[in-house]
Amino acid sequence: MSKIEEVRSAMVAAMKAGDKERKAALSFLLSSLKNKAIDKRADLTEEEENQVILKEIKQLKETIDMTPADRTDLLDEAEKRLSVLEEYAPKMMDEDEIKAVISDVISGLGIEKPLPKDKGRIMKELMPKVKGKADGKLVNELVAGFMQ
Repeated sequence: MSKIEEVRSAMVAAMKAGDKERKAALSFLLSSLKNKAIDKRADLTEEEENQVILKEIKQLKETIDMTPADRTDLLDEAEKRLSVLEEYAPKMMDEDEIKAVISDVISGLGIEKPLPKDKGRIMKELMPKVKGKADGKLVNELVAGFMQ
């Protein structure tokens, strides 16, 4: 079952249950997935569906960060929408898994002791392996930790 079908059935269930906030969040996600499919003019792959979901989650987190603290109505709405979207997000790698991939990449490049000048080469090899599976900020911090 594709994410579009999965989200659509969850949205129908939310409508039947009378959960307007969940229905709105799922409707928003469904429209994003459909728009991406229309832009592509073909069905989305699982990876493309996950990228759309992660993009929407990232935008919601930025909205939460940028919203003034006194606007609790907007913050509550964004946080509820975020919790719904996170149910459909792909499982992310934890720090230990990311560190293992970083170690493999460093040894694969033949670097014994990584220096800051090697970071570009490491990131170039590393990011395609963890794209969509790990948070880019966390990956960057962990690579920087290997440089010390």
